[in-house]
Amino acid sequence: MLSDLDFTDVSILVVGDLMLDKYYFGSVNRISPEAPVPIVEVNSSKYTLGGAGNVLNNIINIKAKAYVVGTIGRDPNREILKQLLEERKVNYYLLERDLPTITKVRVIAGHQQVVRIDFEEIKFLDNKESKKIEQYILSIIDKVNCLVVSDYGKGVICPELSRFIIELAYEKDFPVVVDPKGKNWSKYKGATIVTPNLKELSDVLNVEVKNEDGEIEKYGKEVRKKYNLKYLLVTRSEKGMSLIAEDKVYHISSEAKEVYDVSGAGDTVVATLATAMSAGFSILNAVKLANTAAGIVVSKIGTAPITLEELKEALRGYKNKKVKSLKELIHELKILRNEGKRIVFTNGCFDILHRGHIEYLREAKTFGDILIVGFNSDNSIKKIKGKDRPINKQEDRAELLASLEFVDYVVIFDEETPYNLIKNIKPDVLVKGGDYRIEEVVGREFAKETVLVSFIKDYSTTRIIEKIRSIE
Repeated sequence: MLSDLDFTDVSILVVGDLMLDKYYFGSVNRISPEAPVPIVEVNSSKYTLGGAGNVLNNIINIKAKAYVVGTIGRDPNREILKQLLEERKVNYYLLERDLPTITKVRVIAGHQQVVRIDFEEIKFLDNKESKKIEQYILSIIDKVNCLVVSDYGKGVICPELSRFIIELAYEKDFPVVVDPKGKNWSKYKGATIVTPNLKELSDVLNVEVKNEDGEIEKYGKEVRKKYNLKYLLVTRSEKGMSLIAEDKVYHISSEAKEVYDVSGAGDTVVATLATAMSAGFSILNAVKLANTAAGIVVSKIGTAPITLEELKEALRGYKNKKVKSLKELIHELKILRNEGKRIVFTNGCFDILHRGHIEYLREAKTFGDILIVGFNSDNSIKKIKGKDRPINKQEDRAELLASLEFVDYVVIFDEETPYNLIKNIKPDVLVKGGDYRIEEVVGREFAKETVLVSFIKDYSTTRIIEKIRSIE
């Protein structure tokens, strides 16, 4: 079954343009007196692997093994990039060049990218440099079962190295997956599969390809045949993907329910596709899995790789994107806090959702930007209210809460109190009902502020249950 995913025996070599991404997060409250530009007051920063490194991140996150080959400069940023690779326990070979380590610096204020600063100098590998990389690839080739060419057009994937990789993969009889760039696709000739988006397909053909099935089929077949590709996979944004094989075309619909950020989705597709093919999946099942992975990552805020747990969960069936595990929620909160968002938390059983709950939660949202609602599991409610409760199962209660527009995230807890949740979430504002006194509020020491909100009179789950019983 697709849901029984295990990639621990898969090893993939990624060759391509490795980059260092640095993010500065802050807020804008004034304009510079020196020029008509915003002043960003930075409150946090972070480094991540970019370019081919994002493909690598996705491979590791779905529990496959990874090797990476790229280039670095002779500058301080090379040490940061190496440290990131070592933290992820990745086997790497980085060729030093008299060029800057490719670095992208992004300044983010709220949801808006204010500016991006690039440190790079594009120069393709010379013959001597290409041979050094080829020798390393030969030294580890028997340790891997798939090759990924991650071409960002920054100089690593020169025609000579690309041809060497594809011919070696053919000789070893394992797949080579290419994420292309530019118009020179002759260097990808004979690859197992090339994965252009619509713009990249248009670029190589020098025509504007419309995002329609007929156009994709017509031009996709032309490109697949011209470059002797076993498969061509065209990623089509909100319309999903199209797989062009020798004798058939498959159109796979998008699985994204909500789209927040498409950045990095192509890398997720390449990583998942390569991993699934290496694990013995049929090409169609591998593409379907990659499509599922893409649908997950575009529903996240920022460039975030897929995880194996998310893939398994998605394959088991529908899940509301607002319903998170504590681990998932903590990841999302890091991003939101970097954007300066004010986090509000409240909790309850919410057994039978009624107007009192609605008004309470609506008011709770007014204290910040993001409202997180913690709710008791079925087992937890039984301990508190007895064996006849809850009336509604936890899955149903989660879906009802998540359907409210002013609720941003829903998270379940199995203890009688949300102490552990609050300790991990550390909200800016902790909201509780007016039937509490401040000193009675559990976990208030982990919140910056605790607020009491009055309930609407005569609304309660207990009262509703009593009324139903009196009718019976």
